[in-house]
Amino acid sequence: MISNPLLLIIGSVWPEPKSSAAGTRMMQLIEFFKSKNWNIHFASPASDSEWKFPLYTLQIQTTIIPLNDSQFNEFIKKINPKAVLFDRLMMEEQFGWRVKEVCPNALRILDTEDLHFLRHARHLAYKENRDLNSSDLYSEICKREIASIYRCDFSIIISKYEMELLKSTFKIPDSILLYLPILFKDENLNSVSNFEERKHFLFIGNFYHEPNKHAIILLKEKIWPIIRKQIPEAELHIYGAYVNEHFTNMNNAKTGFLIKGRAADSQPLFRNYKLLLASMPFGAGLKGKILEAMANSCPFISNEIGAEGIFDEKENKEFICNNYIDFAETAVKIYLNKNKWIESKKIGLEQIKSKFNFTNFKDDLMNKTEEFLL
Repeated sequence: MISNPLLLIIGSVWPEPKSSAAGTRMMQLIEFFKSKNWNIHFASPASDSEWKFPLYTLQIQTTIIPLNDSQFNEFIKKINPKAVLFDRLMMEEQFGWRVKEVCPNALRILDTEDLHFLRHARHLAYKENRDLNSSDLYSEICKREIASIYRCDFSIIISKYEMELLKSTFKIPDSILLYLPILFKDENLNSVSNFEERKHFLFIGNFYHEPNKHAIILLKEKIWPIIRKQIPEAELHIYGAYVNEHFTNMNNAKTGFLIKGRAADSQPLFRNYKLLLASMPFGAGLKGKILEAMANSCPFISNEIGAEGIFDEKENKEFICNNYIDFAETAVKIYLNKNKWIESKKIGLEQIKSKFNFTNFKDDLMNKTEEFLL
């Protein structure tokens, strides 16, 4: 392969690693390519953001690209990338055909982030207050996403559950899929057992993300009143970027339900709070908040959707509760019981070390890329 090849990343948004798990994920993908001496150009149709990562510090050029405009053809012809990475389905739909037309030999990679059609189907079932039907999956967005996967040379899938869904239900060849979850380095893990020093409950999530919005409403209306009644001195602190007035108005010091807004750095939060509450009414992919909690020795309570792709069928699921009453009662038990808290913390760290360890996956993306380029 040629030395210092160029990767063009077309992002739906500018990466904000301190605002969302998706931002952290994008920075990891960039790190993989930089480690193999690829040059990187990041382009996006999104408006500039004061919270975006300063890509220039990594010698990454950036360009704002227009939608539905042939100017993009001239732009990509000029930079002539060896590979193009599309951040989410919509970017592949918008720019993929132009890439193929102008740079037909460029490798095309789709980073799905999560399967949009799965999240869409679950959202629909949730709004209609019913269980998910298999027929819900076969939507218009499903057709679009599967088509996008087939148009690209290979697609990066973040969740083992979604890998299996694509292969077994939709018969997508394993050869054009790459499983690559959110990853953690050993030096960034925290194993300190400071039960007595920690207090209060935590939720964190970007307020742009619909599953997070509904999770907060569920906490406010169903779960927190049960917990607060049993632990009246406890508080629930809600953090997240892009909080709006609707959620700001939920702030209530009397009930201990506090909207904190954007966090400058999430890692210290997980190391100071006693328990993460993450009951996700719908969604897909991996929940970065849960993985980050486990990496920082912060036990969590979630449901099947929240923990999907993290725990296997036969693993300890005491802290995975689909019923909101069970969820609240389990949260109280772990919050008050030091032994249960320490046990939960250890289980979380073991999951990170065994399944989401950076070292175990550090070569997979580049090996797959080179496989198609050779």
